[in-house]
Amino acid sequence: QVQLMESGGGLVQAGGSLRLSCAAPGSIFSIIAMGWYRQAPGKQRELVARFTRGGNTYYGDSVKGRFTISRDNADNTVYLQMNSLKPEDTAVYYCNAQVVVGGSTGDYWGQGTQVTVSS
Repeated sequence: QVQLMESGGGLVQAGGSLRLSCAAPGSIFSIIAMGWYRQAPGKQRELVARFTRGGNTYYGDSVKGRFTISRDNADNTVYLQMNSLKPEDTAVYYCNAQVVVGGSTGDYWGQGTQVTVSS
């Protein structure tokens, strides 16, 4: 079992910034893809940002130009810098990683971290 360790999140006023981080354990062999999704009350989980092993980066349309995903390969950590936050960004943010560990490929989720943006 791969446990993703999330940190960051919290309460911020509209226009403010937050930074999320997610660390995957060092026991994984390789990362196929890693990134962030979010789910607001009553809505489906949606892509925020993710990168793939091939070097491609994807952003949800609603966060393009405001959020930036980055990674530290040495620590298997991915970061999400969120700027110009809006009340509609309020959601639980989940880290997701598709990794190879122990010879098998798996899809793993973090426990989620709450982001609340007040107007």
